[in-house]
Amino acid sequence: MLKKISNSIVLKVLALLLILVSCDSKRIFDEYTSIENNKWDINSSVAYQFEVQDTLAKRNLFINIRNNNDYEYSNLFLITKMSFPDGHKIVDTLEYDMADKNGEFLGKGFTELKESKLFYKEQILFPIQGTYTLDIFQAMRKGGEVEGINALEGIVNVGFRIEKIN
Repeated sequence: MLKKISNSIVLKVLALLLILVSCDSKRIFDEYTSIENNKWDINSSVAYQFEVQDTLAKRNLFINIRNNNDYEYSNLFLITKMSFPDGHKIVDTLEYDMADKNGEFLGKGFTELKESKLFYKEQILFPIQGTYTLDIFQAMRKGGEVEGINALEGIVNVGFRIEKIN
């Protein structure tokens, strides 16, 4: 009897995992990098390399941030550098809201760890085939100060995701 119950549970868990994996049909690229000691150094980029073959389909690009309660700010400034296979580079300075007016984090999650899926670029076409690189830097500063925050606390992971547009 116990063997039948455990086999049934195993089959249900496997079916659930299969459903969860197949539900992410939009994903083309999705990787995360852990931030050492949850302190993102101002001079350390998080880098992602990815291959582009399809230059005709539009894509949505996201930066994913996982933060914990040690993150002290309501926003996040990032600098991104997208390097194309031909050597062309695009640099962007981005600002994202991380908390509402009451100081509650906007990300999803039930524990102190919150995940924010932040739009980086919408409906873009990659113009040429080949290997692209995205470097992401934190660019946070305390109010009124010129120097950046050397070790931004509370950032646990940084991710990059490319999705198909249906």
